[in-house]
Amino acid sequence: MDTQDSSRPVNFCQACAVRNRAICADLDKDEIGLLNSIGRRRRIEAGEQLLWEGDDAVLVANVIEGVLKLFSETAGGKEQILGLAYPSDFLGRPFKETNSYGVEALVPAEICVFYRADFDRFAREHPKLEHRLLERTLSELDRTRRWMLLLGRMNAEQKLASFLLETAERLAPASCGFVPDGGSRRIELPLSRQQIADVLGLTIETVSRQFTRMKKDGLIDIAGRRDVTILDWDALNARTQ
Repeated sequence: MDTQDSSRPVNFCQACAVRNRAICADLDKDEIGLLNSIGRRRRIEAGEQLLWEGDDAVLVANVIEGVLKLFSETAGGKEQILGLAYPSDFLGRPFKETNSYGVEALVPAEICVFYRADFDRFAREHPKLEHRLLERTLSELDRTRRWMLLLGRMNAEQKLASFLLETAERLAPASCGFVPDGGSRRIELPLSRQQIADVLGLTIETVSRQFTRMKKDGLIDIAGRRDVTILDWDALNARTQ
């Protein structure tokens, strides 16, 4: 990877669409300039893998646009989706020698990528970034706990409703300050129904039945396999309880 790509904008960090909620949000102008000098923008296509589980941790990255899946392989060779990464999420594990999971783009995505060694050194020299990384780690821990609750205690309807609401919120543009108002919102799901089933610990038949039921009840509209409009946010949220 060429981190000194001469074709990139000099201030690509300043123009970043998710900078106000990414790990670099608290850095000042000079620090942003230094961070800019060790990273570069990279476009990856759907199905392209960025990190490999168990490999040397060479890269870390921040998601600018798109959705990526975090996954692991079971002893039997089956893929297990561990979670999804949305715009402003951080990928990879600073200060660790190997990758804990694989990362693959579900849709065309844009990321800001760094050599891990360069990023680790920068983080050690800039406490504000280290603090932000700690906050992110704790937030990810909270999200993992919620995910365990979703998989372990919710029924199929609650799981799918929770998944749709979180997806809609996480895919909201960085500039819109998305706050649910009880109205409708259209989303393009980053996962196929089979992948949704795998993530939620359900069968594809159960997921399809729940989609059909929610549409019949007027909670959502479906215009394709992945094109979903949440018609009543509050009513769908009630189904998560």
